[in-house]
Amino acid sequence: MAILSTVLVALVAIEHVYILILEMFMWTTPRARKAFGTNEAYAEQTKSLAANQGLYNGFLAAGLAWGLIHPNPAFGHQLQLFFLGCVIVAAIYGSATAKRSILFVQGLPALAALATVLAA
Repeated sequence: MAILSTVLVALVAIEHVYILILEMFMWTTPRARKAFGTNEAYAEQTKSLAANQGLYNGFLAAGLAWGLIHPNPAFGHQLQLFFLGCVIVAAIYGSATAKRSILFVQGLPALAALATVLAA
């Protein structure tokens, strides 16, 4: 179970690095506009807001990575629980206020990772 939890936490971290890249560096590209359901004009107008959101996703990824590599396994476990909880709360809020699919795209993987971390 420990290997599975490590893999799932790493996948959630990688997902948030990808979101960081989309929001901070690719926000106005067709790929990001399709992923977030925006148009060209809206993407241009909200470029700095998206970059800010991307930075927060980077913090989530960094926290999860920190939890995976921390030399004290007990503290690393606590870090993983905390940051996975943050991802889940963000997914619930994003689903309620922005786009329902966020709950499934970000929340479900984080919930699966949280369950395996708790079971490990």
